[in-house]
Amino acid sequence: MRKTTLIFMILFTGLTLQAQKMDKNKKALVASIEAHKDNLIAISDSIWALAETAFEEGVSSRILADYAEKNGFEVERGVAGMPTAFVATYGSGKPVISVLGEFDALPGISQKAQPEKEPLQAGAAGHGCGHNLFGTASLASAVAVKELISSGDLKGTIKFFGTPAEEKFFGKIWMVREGLWDDVDVNLSWHPGANTEADVQSTLALVDFKVEFYGQAAHASADPWNGRSASDALELYTTGINYYREHIKPTVRIHYHIQDGGQVVNVVPDYSKIWVRVRDTKRSGMMPVYEQVKKMAEGAAIMANVDYKISLISGIYEVLVNRAGGAIMQKNLELLGPITYTAEEEAFGKKIQEATGKPQVGMDSAIQPLKETQEHPGGGSTDVGDVSWNVANINLSVTVAPKDTPWHSWAVVACGGMSIGHKGMLYASKALGMTMVDLFEDPKKVAEVKAEYIKRKGDVVYEPIIPDGPPPIDVSQNQ
Repeated sequence: MRKTTLIFMILFTGLTLQAQKMDKNKKALVASIEAHKDNLIAISDSIWALAETAFEEGVSSRILADYAEKNGFEVERGVAGMPTAFVATYGSGKPVISVLGEFDALPGISQKAQPEKEPLQAGAAGHGCGHNLFGTASLASAVAVKELISSGDLKGTIKFFGTPAEEKFFGKIWMVREGLWDDVDVNLSWHPGANTEADVQSTLALVDFKVEFYGQAAHASADPWNGRSASDALELYTTGINYYREHIKPTVRIHYHIQDGGQVVNVVPDYSKIWVRVRDTKRSGMMPVYEQVKKMAEGAAIMANVDYKISLISGIYEVLVNRAGGAIMQKNLELLGPITYTAEEEAFGKKIQEATGKPQVGMDSAIQPLKETQEHPGGGSTDVGDVSWNVANINLSVTVAPKDTPWHSWAVVACGGMSIGHKGMLYASKALGMTMVDLFEDPKKVAEVKAEYIKRKGDVVYEPIIPDGPPPIDVSQNQ
C-alpha cells in the first residue's frame, strides 16, 4: 500500500511540475481536451467499429465533419472530387496552421478489443493502422485551438483536413492537386505507433500500377495451340521482377498482388491482372525502377504473344523532413511527459505480445530523444509525403500499442478499441495542440519552420503521380 501511494505521489508531483511549466494557453488547451475526453473516445470508438475502407468512409467522415461543425468550424465537404474528404476552418488571418486527420480502415482484419485473436465480424475490415485514433486526435487538437482563437487568446486560422483513402488510393494527392494547402503556413500530422517521438524520419516514395494481359482463350487439352495465355505472360512478368531484385539497390522494394490469373484449369486464360508497387527512399531512385518494371511487362507480353495494358493507380513522395518543427514538438513531448498505464493495460499489452510471438515487455511510452535524420530510412509510405512537398510539415508518433506489435494487424485493431489506444489518442491531441500554440504565439518559429522547408525542397518542382481526371471513387472498378 505504501509503495502504491509513493508511486502515485511521484506521478502527481511530476504532472504538477509539468503543468506549472506550461503557459496559460497550453494549460487551457490541455484542459479543453480533457473536458471533451468522453466525446472524443466515443467518436474514436464509433469509427473503430465502423471500420470503413478507402473512399467508403461515408459515416466516419460525417461523424468527424459534424463534430467540427458543432464546434463552430466552417466545413466544406466533398472537396477535391472525393465525397469523404473535407476541410474544417475557423478564424481569419495569419498564421494559417493545419492538421491532418485520417479515418480509413484495412480490409480483412476485423478484431474485438481483446488480446486474443477473434474478429468482431468475420471477413470485415479493421483499424490496423489506428486511423480511428488519428482523425479523432487531430480534430480534438483543432477544436482546442479554435477555442483559444474564439476567446481572443490566439490570433490566426486553424484548419482540419479530413483526408480519406490513405491505405489504398492516397486521397491527399488529389487534395494537394486542388491547392488546398496553398494558403497554409505550417501543417501538422501524427501517426499511431508503438513509441512516442517527434518524428524526423522520412518515408518511402511509392508508385502503384496495374498490368493487364490480353490473350486468346482455348481448350487447355483439346487445342491449346489455338490459345495465347495471359496467365503465361503474368508468370513471365513476375519471374522477370524476381530476377530483377538482385540488381536493384537495397533501399528499393517491389511487391505485387496477382488479382486475376484465370478462372478454371481447363481453359487457356485470355485475361490476367497484377497490381504492382515499387518503392524507394527517394522518388528520384524509385522512378527509374518503375520505368524498367514497365518495360518488363512489354517483354512478358512479347514472349507470351499477348497484348498488355499498364494503368497508373497513384504514387506518393517521400516525406520532406522538418527538424525545426521536430524540435518544437520535442519540447512539448518533454513537457507532457510519458503516458502512464494501469496494471491491467500492461497485462493487456503483454498478452498481445505473447499472442504475436514478441517478448512480453509491455508498453513503451518513454519520450524518445530527437534522433538524427537518416538518409535512407526503412518503413512504409504515406501520402503525408505529398503534403510535405507543398507546405512545411511537422510529424509526430505516439504509442497506441505495445512494443514490437505487428502493424496492419489484428493486434493494433484490438488496442485501438480500448483504453491503450484512447490514452495515445488524447496524448497526441495535446502534443499537436501545444505545438500549434507555439506556432500561433511566435511568428519566429513559423518563419524557422518555413525556412527549413524552402531549403530542403530546393528547386524540386512537385508533380503529383496520379492519372489525369478525378479520383477513382468507383471502388469496384479498382479491385
